[in-house]
Amino acid sequence: MTTTSDKALTTSGSQFYINGTWVNPAEGGNLHRTVDANTGELLGATTLGTAIDIDSAVRSARAALDGPWGHTTPAERADVMLRFAACLRAHADDTARLVSRENGMPITISTVANGIVPSALLELYADLVTKAALEEVRPSQMGATIVRREPVGVVGAITAWNFPQMLAMIKIAPAMAAGCTIVLKPSPETSLDAGAIGEAATEAGVPPGVLNIVLGGRETGAALVSHPDVDKIAFTGSTEAGRKIGAECGRLIRRSTLELGGKSASLFLDDGDLDLFLSQVGATSFLNNGQTCSIQTRILVARTRYDEVVDALVEYTRRLAVGHSLDTNTQIGPMATERQLERVLGYVDLARSSSARLVCGGGRPRGLDRGWFVEPTIFADVDNGDRLAQEEVFGPVLAVIPFDSDDQAVAIANDSVYGLGGSVFTTDEERGIGIARRIRTGTIGINYYELDPGSPFGGMKNSGIGRELGPEALGSYLEYKSIYTSADQL
Repeated sequence: MTTTSDKALTTSGSQFYINGTWVNPAEGGNLHRTVDANTGELLGATTLGTAIDIDSAVRSARAALDGPWGHTTPAERADVMLRFAACLRAHADDTARLVSRENGMPITISTVANGIVPSALLELYADLVTKAALEEVRPSQMGATIVRREPVGVVGAITAWNFPQMLAMIKIAPAMAAGCTIVLKPSPETSLDAGAIGEAATEAGVPPGVLNIVLGGRETGAALVSHPDVDKIAFTGSTEAGRKIGAECGRLIRRSTLELGGKSASLFLDDGDLDLFLSQVGATSFLNNGQTCSIQTRILVARTRYDEVVDALVEYTRRLAVGHSLDTNTQIGPMATERQLERVLGYVDLARSSSARLVCGGGRPRGLDRGWFVEPTIFADVDNGDRLAQEEVFGPVLAVIPFDSDDQAVAIANDSVYGLGGSVFTTDEERGIGIARRIRTGTIGINYYELDPGSPFGGMKNSGIGRELGPEALGSYLEYKSIYTSADQL
C-alpha cells in the first residue's frame, strides 16, 4: 500500500494483512487507483484480492480460532483489544486525514468517526465482554442445563467507503470480544486507510490470524461470502448488494448481519422549534456530505409552518461552507468519487423534470472545478411517490414534503421501502415519542439524531437485517449451546 504523504501507512507496495504479517497478493488481481476526492489527483494504488487471497486469509482465521485464540478468556481478549485501541489512537489524526482525502469527509467529522470512535468501540466491547455472563446454569426437569455462549466462528466483514474506519470497527470490536476471528474486506474506494488497522494490530500484538485484511471489489467480496469456512458475514453497503449477500448466506445456511440503505424522514411538527431544527439539520440531513445511510433527506413539514421552514432551510443551506475536506471550516466536502458525483447530479436532473420546485443549489459550486463537488440542494413541493423521495441519492440533496396531520406525517414517513433512521421535531416530547413509536424504522431521534454506541443500530424493511452496536451486537457474534447435566451443577 502506498500514499503520497500520510504516516498512517508504512508498508511499501500493495500488500494484504494475513496471519499477522504483510504479504504480497496472489497473481491475477486488478490494480485499483485511489484519487483525492478534492482534486482528482492520484493518492495511491492497491491490488484487488482474488479468491486465492481470500482463501489464505480465511485459513489463517480458522487456524487462529482453532488455536490459542479460541481458548482465550474474556479478560485476555479484552487486554488485547485495549492495546489495539491504544495503537489505533496513536495514529488517529493521520488516519482521519487520509480518509478525508479518500472520500471527501470533512475533517471535523473524520477526526471523530475515523479517529476517535474506532478506539472507543474496542474499549466499549472489551468492557462489555468482561462483564457478560457467557455461561449460566438453569434448573431443568431432568436436573440442570448449562447454557453457554460461544463464538460464532470466522467472520467475513465487508464494509462501505463512507465511514471506513468506524464501520470496520463496528464489526471487528464485538467479533473479537466474542472470541471470533475476522477477515476484513474494505471497499476499494477507501482501501488505503485499511492499512492503519493492520499496522495498529501489529503494534498491539494482536495474535496472528485473529484479524486479516484483504483489499478488493465485488468479486473479492463474493469469494469471502461463499467461502465454505466462513461462519458469518457482517456487511454494510447498498441494498442491492445486501440482497445478493443475504441470498447466498441463506443458501449456505450462514448467519449474516446486513446494514443497508435508507431514505429516512425528518418530521417537523406544527409546534416545532425552528431554531433547534436548523441547529441539528447539519447532523440529521447533511452529515458527511449526505453520504450517510441513516440521514434524513426527506423533510416532512406541517403545512401551517411549511413556507417558513422552507425559507429558513434555504437560507441555512446557502450559508453552508463547501470546500476542501481538510479545511476545518468546511461543512460540505466533495463526493467520494466521480461516479458518485454523477449519480447525485443525475438525481438532481431527474427532480428538475418532475413537479418538484428547485429552491436551492442544483449544480457544481463556483470555483470548485476540480474534484467531485456538488452544491447542497433542496427541492420543495416534492411528491413522496417521486424517485427523489423514494430512492437513496447518497448526497446533499433534500426533498421537502408538506403534511396536514400527524397521521398523514406518519403515513408518508412509512411510505418507503426503507426504515433505518428518522427524527421528530416538536416542543412536546411525549407527542414526538408517540409518533416515533408509529414509524417503522430502526432508529429515530426526538429533536436530534445521533448514534448511541450503547444501543442497537440497524434497519427494518430494505434497510437490513440484524443490529450493530450495543450489547446486542456482541450477542450477534455468539452461538448458544445447551449442555444437559445433573442437578449437581446447580
